[in-house]
Amino acid sequence: MTKSLLQVAILGGSGYTGTELLRLLLNHPHVKVTAITSERSSGYPVSEIFLNLRNTDLKFEILDLNVLTRKADLFFLCLPHKTSQETASFLFSTGKKVIDLSADYRIKNPKVYQQWYNTPHLFPALLKKAVYGLPEINRSRIKKSALIANPGCYPASALLGLAPIIGKNFIDTSSIIIDSKSGTSGAGRSPVQPFMYCEVNESVRAYAVTSHRHTPEIEQELSQLSKRKIEVIFTPHLIPMDRGMLSTIYVGLKRNVNLSNMQKLYQDFYNNEPFVRILRNGVYPTTKAVKGSNYCDLSIFLNERNGKAQTLIIISAIDNLLKGASGSAVQNMNIMYGFDETAGLLNVPPCP
Repeated sequence: MTKSLLQVAILGGSGYTGTELLRLLLNHPHVKVTAITSERSSGYPVSEIFLNLRNTDLKFEILDLNVLTRKADLFFLCLPHKTSQETASFLFSTGKKVIDLSADYRIKNPKVYQQWYNTPHLFPALLKKAVYGLPEINRSRIKKSALIANPGCYPASALLGLAPIIGKNFIDTSSIIIDSKSGTSGAGRSPVQPFMYCEVNESVRAYAVTSHRHTPEIEQELSQLSKRKIEVIFTPHLIPMDRGMLSTIYVGLKRNVNLSNMQKLYQDFYNNEPFVRILRNGVYPTTKAVKGSNYCDLSIFLNERNGKAQTLIIISAIDNLLKGASGSAVQNMNIMYGFDETAGLLNVPPCP
């Protein structure tokens, strides 16, 4: 007898992360997408709004939870923060599983959440039950959870670069600098002036210096991994391309280390990870090499002067819409339901 397909719904499906989710899930061997919502596009066929998604007869519908709960068992939330708070709480209370791609359940301290997102967290008890959904560090907890807080794109690129070394005594944890560059799709699909073509084309600029909302998320997860309070300097930049993210991470060293040993440390840490690739010495990650995939490419370098290693430099490249959002969400779903972790994430149709 053929095993029945998992019924899933995508709420907020007309943004970049929602359409990428649909692109992946339409080709997933164990999933049937039964509903997709969009307030601004409700009533329209998905294939008319997104011409690359011709292999579906789904129509966008309004977000009516009383109707939607009868259509799916797992819900992907691609909604604005605060809206996801309430939606996740409702769905969780009805016994549904949720993967939330907003920031609403990532920050564990409600006071920190309110400080950075300028709104109170209305469900602190549920916040405690959410699991941070970076498979490479939380796989066992993800498997048992019914509410996953999918990581932000910048944190995913930074945490994957730092996870193998953050608990080691040879690094200076007070010296971590994360310099990240993202394509404009990371800002979402709404027509906001700073992200319009004429504003972005042929220009690179930093933004939200010292104030980007992903900062507390990065610090929270690094602190948990290292079991001590970690603060970082994080500076994001906008680059004139659609998608892709490159992070260059600088970490001061307290004692001399060997590059070959660092390379082995990273290879051992990610040895069984299907979507993290450690590049050989001297090879630089590029956004083009990971575009449209769920891979994270990492390289490690040492800044040495007078025979002494002073700074470890880690470079990570991801697709901000895949490993930084929708790809990780599908990977989390695979873990939650016991599917092959790579299901739906290999040999997918080309991204638009």
